[in-house]
Amino acid sequence: MKERKSFKLLFDLFFTLFKIGFIAFGGGYAIVALLENELITKKKWATQDEFLDMVGIAESTPGPIAINSATYIGYKKAGVLGSFMATLGVCTPCFILMYIVSVFYNEFMTNTFISAAFSGIQVCVIYLIAMAGIKMFKNIKKNVFSIIALITTITCIVLTNIYDVAISSIWYIVIGGFLGIVLNSISNILRKERKK
Repeated sequence: MKERKSFKLLFDLFFTLFKIGFIAFGGGYAIVALLENELITKKKWATQDEFLDMVGIAESTPGPIAINSATYIGYKKAGVLGSFMATLGVCTPCFILMYIVSVFYNEFMTNTFISAAFSGIQVCVIYLIAMAGIKMFKNIKKNVFSIIALITTITCIVLTNIYDVAISSIWYIVIGGFLGIVLNSISNILRKERKK
């Protein structure tokens, strides 16, 4: 009975993430909204706080956010085999679709219907990214540091784009993580001092 239950969970992990991988146009941030809807709202495989932590970890580690998130949730639910099945699930449709596109690339790009479809998909991707950001902002714990970090990051991104300065987004993640660690450490020290 236990083996049947674990096989069902592995099967469920694979096909849930296969479905996400199959419909996840735009990759990266566009997939966050799909992951949240499927993993939290429908499957209840993680809490909102766990999901925010998962996205933060997935974004700050090397590799695509979809694969890192799938690996995380698979490991959480079913260990190493679960992480393998979830990662395989999210990667398989991308591999198949990219293979088909690469074989028929010239035919795809000269077809007006496919070009029009990709133009429409781009608009949807912008919407998905915006909605994921808004949902994450609503659910994140708001304090002075998080508000200042958000405003500073947005200002820096806008200014670097206006003045055409190339700064990798990795630096924003590294600096934000470093400041979070420093401020959390200071907060813990002050809390201990108050208790004395």
